[in-house]
Amino acid sequence: MEIRLNKFLSDAGVCSRREADRLTEAGRVTVDGQPAVTGQKITEGQQVAVDGRPVKAQPRRIILAMNKPVGVVCSTSDRDRAPIVTDLIDSPLRVYPVGRLDKDSEGLLLLTNDGDLTDAVLRARNGHEKEYLVEIDRPVTADFLRRMASGVPILDTVTRPCTVEKTGRCAFRIILTQGLNRQIRRMCEALGCRVTRLKRVRIVNIRLNGLKPGEYRELTKAEEKELRRRVGQRTENKAAAPKRMQNKEKRG
Repeated sequence: MEIRLNKFLSDAGVCSRREADRLTEAGRVTVDGQPAVTGQKITEGQQVAVDGRPVKAQPRRIILAMNKPVGVVCSTSDRDRAPIVTDLIDSPLRVYPVGRLDKDSEGLLLLTNDGDLTDAVLRARNGHEKEYLVEIDRPVTADFLRRMASGVPILDTVTRPCTVEKTGRCAFRIILTQGLNRQIRRMCEALGCRVTRLKRVRIVNIRLNGLKPGEYRELTKAEEKELRRRVGQRTENKAAAPKRMQNKEKRG
């Protein structure tokens, strides 16, 4: 598969396509050791350099929002038990789930090829919100809501205080800022009830927005920008350009 040299340099985070053409015309770009020409196309495996410095291809960063169906797992280690979410993705870019939803749970799952973003979203101390709709096998009482909200002893710790509100006779909404293993199910079990349905509807600023089970979409630019802002990540999918090139762009 061929790709234009200026697009390759742009995708790699070196500079804009227009600046890539300028660098090529100035004789500062080589392909396999030979001076490049404007409009040139390259193929995978060819060696590109700018000012003698090798440029490595970087895949486009992508973030998908999926409505994970019940019965699908997130980890390849569970492939023998059930289909995994990545089997549902038709994308030329390889993506991975950001965290997990267990087999019996459904709802919003983010998938990406951006490891730094994954780490930032999952980092417990950042306290990023995740919102769930939950149904249990008995009526939701005021005492149940109070105890869930104040913290429940599970897994040799006590869960962080959280927001909980009743949404039906046996249903409630909960917003967590931590992600312990099967946390909501364990909290409910500790209080003497069992979860019959669990659906995640929001992660930070990202919502399902009408996705049906098994469907997925790429985040809008506005969603991605706000997500990265909230988790402390850069919005740009660019690597820092060499200082000499940055200075030339400023002068231009």
